[in-house]
Amino acid sequence: MAKTGTQSGKKSNRRPGSDAGDRPQIMTEPKSPMPKQHHSKPGIESEVTPRPRYQAPKYKAAGKLQGKAALITGGDSGIGRAVAVLYAREGADVAISYLPEEQSDAEETAQVVRSEGRKCALLPGDLTSKEFCEELIERTVEELGKLDILVSNAAHQNRKKSLAEVTDEEFDRTFKTNVYAYFWLARAALKHMKAGGSIIATGSVAGLEASKALPDYSASKGAIHAFSKSLAQALVEKGIRVNVVAPGPVWTPLNPADEGMTPEKVAEFGSDTPMKRPGQPEEIAPAYVFFASDADSSFVTGVVLPETGGETMSG
Repeated sequence: MAKTGTQSGKKSNRRPGSDAGDRPQIMTEPKSPMPKQHHSKPGIESEVTPRPRYQAPKYKAAGKLQGKAALITGGDSGIGRAVAVLYAREGADVAISYLPEEQSDAEETAQVVRSEGRKCALLPGDLTSKEFCEELIERTVEELGKLDILVSNAAHQNRKKSLAEVTDEEFDRTFKTNVYAYFWLARAALKHMKAGGSIIATGSVAGLEASKALPDYSASKGAIHAFSKSLAQALVEKGIRVNVVAPGPVWTPLNPADEGMTPEKVAEFGSDTPMKRPGQPEEIAPAYVFFASDADSSFVTGVVLPETGGETMSG
């Protein structure tokens, strides 16, 4: 599924000198090829080389989410971690869900969120369980006192050479993690969310133009896009907005831990974008702040926003 500050024995994620302030960020992020590597699922961010960038040192907070409470699934690492950090910087308390195997990543994320002066509730469990999803919403409200923002971000994917290799179990796992969990969480969250609330899903470029190696994942992301647009129409009169961020390739544990990715393919991940590299989580996370902020996007709902490293497409 898928750290500001560092833990003992780990390198800082911040870029010093010119990388941090003098040159445009579009020019300073790591280019492909990345180091060859492959990791076992679910993928631990502290083991990925180079470490995904999430601290966003150039991001300037403005109190856009002051006093808000957010739940972020897959908030232990990758895009979810970067979103948790920026939400905390903008004044929100956060709860993050993750698999128990990802505890070390979750604790690092919590350390960073708390260093920003905000609460961080750690809520491990398996999102393919309806009971856990419903419990997750209730525990978030118990821990944070309310729920203003739901970010359905956790995902499962495995590339396959052909459709014949997609087993019923794999298809079921993909849809349970990516689509069913979103549905269960949104349904439960609406019992608590009030006008001004925001639901944000992580879609994908694969849901817009598909990938032949990811038939189940592509279908699940397309379903997320359509479900979000339907939900946006249903909730607009209640003052709750629903939007989707649809990233292209992003350097997170998800792809190095994809069972269908070879180390060689991991190294070239993102090289086919116009920017010739994968995005970094800190480059994607500000879109989640935009969609969560009533001050920034009060007239925006039902939108699928591609963040694809220069590849153009219709949403």
